[in-house]
Amino acid sequence: QVQLVESGGGLVQAGGSLRLSCAASGSIFSINAMGWYRQAPGKQREVVASITSGGSTKYADSVKGRFTISRDNAKNTVYLQMNSLKFEDAAVYYCNADVQPAGSYYQYGYWGQGTQVTVSS
Repeated sequence: QVQLVESGGGLVQAGGSLRLSCAASGSIFSINAMGWYRQAPGKQREVVASITSGGSTKYADSVKGRFTISRDNAKNTVYLQMNSLKFEDAAVYYCNADVQPAGSYYQYGYWGQGTQVTVSS
């Protein structure tokens, strides 16, 4: 069984910073891409940033220059450093990972439970 557990969300003032973490655990053979998504009330879930196992990154236009995704492959953990937070960044942030479980030939997409980010004035 594979689990993704996020942490680091919370309340922050506009212009402030937060760092999200997501750790994958369980019977894991390998992890390919990892990423962060977010969903605000009344809106669809959208991709924020992604990173391959080799470290290549992609960002949504709305967060370029403000957010940085990184990962520690030894810890099966992905991070999202969020700077210069805006009101429109408020959402539930979800971690996603393409995982090949131990003993499996296939990869599967796994999701974390989500962590709330609230931006105040």
